[in-house]
Amino acid sequence: MHIVHLLTRLLRAGSEENTLETCRWQIAQGHRVSLIHGAAPDPFWEDHLPRGLTRIFLPEMVHPIHPVQDMRALIRLRQIYRQLNPDVIHTHQSKAGILGRLAARAVPDAVVAHGIHIVPFEGVAPAKRALYLAAERLAARQTDVFIGVSEAVGRAYVTAGIARRGRVHCVRSGMDIARFRNPALPADWRSLLGVARGNARPRVVLMMAAFERRKRHVPFLRAFARVADTLPDLKLLLAGAGPEEARIRAAVEGLGLQDKVVFCGHRPDPEALFALADLSVLTSTREGLPRVAVQSMAAGCPMVVRELPGIDEIIDHGRNGLIADAHDLGETLRLMTELLQDERRLNRMREGALATDVSAWARVALGRRTTSLYGLPTRRPRPLVVDHEMGLA
Repeated sequence: MHIVHLLTRLLRAGSEENTLETCRWQIAQGHRVSLIHGAAPDPFWEDHLPRGLTRIFLPEMVHPIHPVQDMRALIRLRQIYRQLNPDVIHTHQSKAGILGRLAARAVPDAVVAHGIHIVPFEGVAPAKRALYLAAERLAARQTDVFIGVSEAVGRAYVTAGIARRGRVHCVRSGMDIARFRNPALPADWRSLLGVARGNARPRVVLMMAAFERRKRHVPFLRAFARVADTLPDLKLLLAGAGPEEARIRAAVEGLGLQDKVVFCGHRPDPEALFALADLSVLTSTREGLPRVAVQSMAAGCPMVVRELPGIDEIIDHGRNGLIADAHDLGETLRLMTELLQDERRLNRMREGALATDVSAWARVALGRRTTSLYGLPTRRPRPLVVDHEMGLA
């Protein structure tokens, strides 16, 4: 088969990692796979895309709502689809999901799948919710199958009247679970935390999240600043990168948290950061089912997380982590502080995290299960109509 995947952005985040793992498996099975993505890709992917993947840059597609650019992207997508003539179009993320499925009318014989990595119409203002729901219902008419990363995100689409129950399936994010089991401390943990040789390791709270507004780094830091003095022996480790980094760094300086907060960017050893942390925290307004929650459990690191759709599919409140009120960052900080100050309870939750069954997130099933849901037998790819101006790379 010729399978086309479409992403709004190519960042270093969960939906991209999930999509590229699927591409890698499909290529290994002999399928021809193309990836279309919009503006401002992360340079990291220049050298880290799956071998054999055809990459197509679509600069007309931008992340914010932009009627003129969105119409240009829609027209260009229709042209690209006609040239590629794919068997399957698999869209991901909100903007690409809408435009990619509307453009799919250009190839009426293609199977159209949409990956639900996040519920775009939850946790937003009423006007945006109405707009997103209308767009999703329109695009649903051109969708053969919905593939959600959790049971909850699929139910949200059914409840909202976007998709029928029988067309929505759950395929959990696939990742290398084994690397997060019993991880070793980072070799550079002393320099990372600013700890002199001979001094004890401080308490560490890890927030592993892309620097995006929906992750709520800045509101969390403001709340953290109010309790920081009650936790003198604590380092808050921020792992990630993204468009909000300058704003987050400015907030740290403005709140006087330079001695408390450590920026470590993207590292090749995320599992080691979980080994270093006493617990992890996530305060996002919207998620599908965050990969970081699965990784935290696999590493035996308890988590304090805002209530999210489907989060109870991995976090069992009181056993392997704590789920805080979705609208109260103060409760997140209170739960975090109380847990850090109760060593026995923290140890019990470490044991609960290690005992959590995360096998459903093993990457071995991701590509196979996803591809089977297209409902097409393996067959020779359709011929590619050559267009030297398409920007294939």
